Amino acid sequence: MEQANVPKTPPAQSQNQQPGMEAKMHPEPEYIRANYQGSNRLRNKVAIITGGDSGIGRAISVHYAKEGADVVIMHLKEDTDANQTKSLVEQTGQKCMLIAGDIGSPAFCEESVAKVLKVFNKIDILVNNAAEQHPQKGITDITPEQLEKTFQTNVFGMFYMTKAVLPHLQKGSSIINTTSITAYEGNKDLIDYSATKGAVTTFTRSLSESIIGQGIRVNAVAPGPIWTPLIPSTFDAKTVDTFGQNTPMKRMGQPKELGPAYVYLASDDASYVSGQVIHVNGGTIING
Repeated sequence: MEQANVPKTPPAQSQNQQPGMEAKMHPEPEYIRANYQGSNRLRNKVAIITGGDSGIGRAISVHYAKEGADVVIMHLKEDTDANQTKSLVEQTGQKCMLIAGDIGSPAFCEESVAKVLKVFNKIDILVNNAAEQHPQKGITDITPEQLEKTFQTNVFGMFYMTKAVLPHLQKGSSIINTTSITAYEGNKDLIDYSATKGAVTTFTRSLSESIIGQGIRVNAVAPGPIWTPLIPSTFDAKTVDTFGQNTPMKRMGQPKELGPAYVYLASDDASYVSGQVIHVNGGTIING
């Protein structure tokens, strides 16, 4: 079995703007195993992936394309990363559409869905993956502006995208949300972010119960410490230098280790799975 071939922890580094640029990371994240062979599990599907330009989103995009899906990547303003991911998707023979903007705007979400339908005529999979985080030493350091912005992206954006897409989903469609280990363990430096991820987990369970009668499944993936652009753009160089060492596996995870979980949940292999969370976190036992 192929193992992640990068150091257990990355060299100390940081970026001064979120959500960060994959092209500026060293080493760059690994988004797919070299020996990964798709088996048409998502053949003829159309998937929208928010935050699909880099990191976990790039891994999802490329894995979905390898499985036969056309991919719509929604991103904020990371054009370089988005175009690189688009190229990787198109190398598989699948189509890729890029849409840049802020999912915190309900109008933008509605307009984006209309664009997707105009090009592809349908939507089968929605992955609510986009997020931001801003560490602070305590709750008194979290400004109202930061609190609102974090919830606007991580929670409101997920609501807006789901509301815009849901009327166009059919029986057998799938919604997959990216929550986090912080929703279960908490994080003293990421109080507002952890709260949003708790909301994502509860949203996943509640929405599943709400629409399961329509034959649409709703699940989530809860990553642990994964090497993505959000890490060096969030934390200082010292923190990055020890990233992932607190897991039972004593290393950070790679986006390529997340991609197959999203493939499973989007495919018919998970036809009897809804309202669930898959934990990909280096061995930390969550029981939730």
